[in-house]
Amino acid sequence: MPTTKPASQTLSIVIPVYNERYTFDQLLQAVLHAPLPASMEREVIVVDDASTDGSWEIIQRETEGLTNCILHHQDQNQGKGAAVRKGIELATGDIIVIQDADLEYDPNDYQRLLQPILSGDADVVYGSRFANSTHRRVLFFWHTLGNKFLTLLSNILTDLNLTDMETCYKMARASILKSIPIRSNRFGIEPEITAKFAKRRCRIYEVPISYKGRTYKQGKKITWKDGFQALWVMAKYAVVDDAIDATHGHDILQSLSKATRFNRWMADTIAPWVGNRVLEIGAGMGNLSLQFLPRDLYIASDIDALHLDFLRHTFDYDKRIVVDEINLEDEKTFAPHREQVDTVICLNVVEHVEQDGLALQNMFSVLSPGGHALVLVPQGQWLFGSLDEVLGHYRRYTPDQLADIAKKAGFEVVKLISFNRIGVPGWYLNAKMMKKTSFSKVQLKIYDSLVWLWRIIDRFLPWHGLSVIIVARKPMPSA
Repeated sequence: MPTTKPASQTLSIVIPVYNERYTFDQLLQAVLHAPLPASMEREVIVVDDASTDGSWEIIQRETEGLTNCILHHQDQNQGKGAAVRKGIELATGDIIVIQDADLEYDPNDYQRLLQPILSGDADVVYGSRFANSTHRRVLFFWHTLGNKFLTLLSNILTDLNLTDMETCYKMARASILKSIPIRSNRFGIEPEITAKFAKRRCRIYEVPISYKGRTYKQGKKITWKDGFQALWVMAKYAVVDDAIDATHGHDILQSLSKATRFNRWMADTIAPWVGNRVLEIGAGMGNLSLQFLPRDLYIASDIDALHLDFLRHTFDYDKRIVVDEINLEDEKTFAPHREQVDTVICLNVVEHVEQDGLALQNMFSVLSPGGHALVLVPQGQWLFGSLDEVLGHYRRYTPDQLADIAKKAGFEVVKLISFNRIGVPGWYLNAKMMKKTSFSKVQLKIYDSLVWLWRIIDRFLPWHGLSVIIVARKPMPSA
C-alpha cells in the first residue's frame, strides 16, 4: 500500500537583533543548519532594532543570496517586543519560534520544541531553562531567583504551572501568534503573550532546553528595571482582555466568550429542545459548544479560518466532535450532513447573511424529521445602531418576521421566546445614543456577574427582549 507523503510545513524563525555584531554570524549558521523534520522547511526573519554597532551591515552581508531570509530594519530603537511584533507580521510559515540573536539558546532544540505541536497535542511550546535538560551554564543566583519569582507571579495570575515564563524560546502555531495583539515594546512581551495565551485557552507545553547564559559583560541586556516592567505588564493583562485582534469582530467575540454566565443562560433557555446529534452553525470560539458536550455527535461549524483553526485544536480530543466549514448561504456545505442531525443551533448568525430564507432552508435540509432548529436573532429594528453595523448585521427582526421565514422554509413553529429584556437599555445607550463600535469590557463583566439576577427578573420586564429565539420543528412525514 503506498504511503502518503506528509504535507510540507514551514517554521518561521523570528530573530530580533540589537547590537549583536559579534554573535550574529554564528547564530545564523546555527539556525540555518539546525535539524528539522524531513517535511519541514525553514524561513528566517531578521529584524534589526536600529543597532548602533554595525549589526545591520553584518546581517545584510551574511544573508546575501539566501532566498529563505526576510530582513527588516527599524528606523528607531524600540525594543525586543516591537522587533518580535514586526517579525511575526512578516512571517509566512505555519509555526513561529522566537530566537534571540545571541548564543544563549541552541537552535538544535527546535525539533524538541516542534514535537508537541506536530503531534497535535500543543498550540504553544515553551523551552524551559529550569526543567531537566542536557546541560545549562551555571550563572547568577539572583538573576535566576528573579526569573523564578516572575514566573511564580505569572502563574498565579494566569493559573498556569510554567517553570520558565521568561524564556526566549516560545514556539506557537502562526494562526495564534498572528491573531494576538502585542503591545509591549521591550521585554514585557514575555509576560504579555503568556497572559494572552492563557486567556485564549491555548494548549501550552514545556520542554527542557539547553542554555548557555551570558554575563552582562558579554552583552546581556535585560536588567532589574525590566523586572519591574514585567510586574506591571502582568497586573495589566490579568485585568485587561486584549487577547485577540479586532479583525472581523474577533475581539468582540472573544469578549462575549468570557461572558460565561450569559452563555449559560442562553444554553439553558434552549436546552429542552437540544437532542443528541447536533449541528451548531457559527460556533465561533466554542463558548456555546462547551455547554452542550458531550453528545453522540456534535458538529461545530464556522466560516472564519481563525475560528475553525481554534475549534479543531480545542476539540481534537473527542472523535464525536466534528469541526466543519459550513456557510449558511451555500447548500453544498450542508449536503454531507443531510438529515443527519436532530438539532440545529444557530445563535446570532442569521442576521449576518443577506439570504435569510435560504439559511433556514439549508438548516431544514440537515434535520431528520421531528428535529428542531433553535435560532436566535436580534430583535427590534428600532434598536439597529452602530454595534449592529460593526458586527455586520443586515437587520433586526420581529417575532412574526422570523416565524414567517421559518414557515416558508417548511418548519412548524413550536415556540417564540423573547430573550434578554434587561439588555435593551444598555444596547440602546451604547449603539443608538453613544454610537459605540465596541463593547465596554467593564460593562460586560458587570452585566455577566449579575446574570443570576437578570434570570429572575427578565420575564417581568414590560418590553420585548434584545433577542428573539424561535423553536422550529421539521414535520414528520405524513402517513
